[in-house]
Amino acid sequence: MRKERKQTKEIWIGGCAVGGGHPIRIQSMTNTKTEDVTATVAQIRQLADAGCEIIRCTVPSMEAAKALAEIKTQVNIPVVADIHFDYRLAVAAIEYGADKIRINPGNIGSSERIQAVVHAAKKRNVPIRVGVNSGSLEKELLEKYQGVTAEGLVESALAQVKRIEDMGYDNLVISIKSSDVLMCVHAHELIAQQTDYPLHVGITEAGTLLSGNIKSAIGLGLILHEGIGDTIRVSLTGDPLEEIKSAKLILKTLGLRSGGIEVVSCPTCGRTNIDLIGLANQVEHMVSDIPLDLKVAVMGCVVNGPGEAREADIGIAGGIGEGLLFKHGEIIGKYPEEQLLPALRNELLHWNE
Repeated sequence: MRKERKQTKEIWIGGCAVGGGHPIRIQSMTNTKTEDVTATVAQIRQLADAGCEIIRCTVPSMEAAKALAEIKTQVNIPVVADIHFDYRLAVAAIEYGADKIRINPGNIGSSERIQAVVHAAKKRNVPIRVGVNSGSLEKELLEKYQGVTAEGLVESALAQVKRIEDMGYDNLVISIKSSDVLMCVHAHELIAQQTDYPLHVGITEAGTLLSGNIKSAIGLGLILHEGIGDTIRVSLTGDPLEEIKSAKLILKTLGLRSGGIEVVSCPTCGRTNIDLIGLANQVEHMVSDIPLDLKVAVMGCVVNGPGEAREADIGIAGGIGEGLLFKHGEIIGKYPEEQLLPALRNELLHWNE
């Protein structure tokens, strides 16, 4: 049984509340040049339509910081500015309307520079995400723990948080990430015991669509199952849209989100006489725009299909050049293979009639 979610502070990122018992928010990051306002806005809108609730944009230049002002006027989800090294970009991003900034205080520099960022954030009540990952651990912690460890990640993050707290600011979100899945899980278990700030959870540098999804599903699944985490990003080397699809499915599988159609399908076997792989992929794509909370099954044969998928609300089972449409385990129609998909979609579109 999944553990009860840990209660954390409520932090507002633009109009989106994180922590405090609110739903776990789904994030992604644009891969456009932030300076290209048209391309960046188009991608953010596409991601928002897919279910992204918070978007992060890199700000490597003053031109990118200035672009945030125009981007903000054209999108309807909070925009987070991702800053590394140059504190002036963090200050500028806040002034140009960023809803949150992500920094690693360890690479921003002196206390005076961090103070300048904190002052700007405090003036506009903009949250700061304190981000620490395994690739940026301080030299003294690497020596103390003889390498990168969960304990070192937590110590680094909490030390950076304290620096900002000592400057009189606590509108914070924490992230500690590692590409080592089990280390990342352990680090979250440790930090959840020591702070009530909202936690942004993800497996950094997870990899390609295949390896990244597997690592993220295992890592995020274990962390979220412990009741830890307030906002997540599935980091994939690929189209950011895939990150949103994966995040939604992870949350739904854990019972942390409802809504949206879940597609289940059987593995192929020697009884399969239909293009099951193609059909399953077509069904998954087809139902993505249908706002129903249902389970749809795609089965390879008519012999066992309806029975094996009895828990599904509706489904199709392939035969030789034809297939069955079934609902709650009962057959409601037989169609040629090329008509199965339209018949299923029609049934879904009229589900509540």
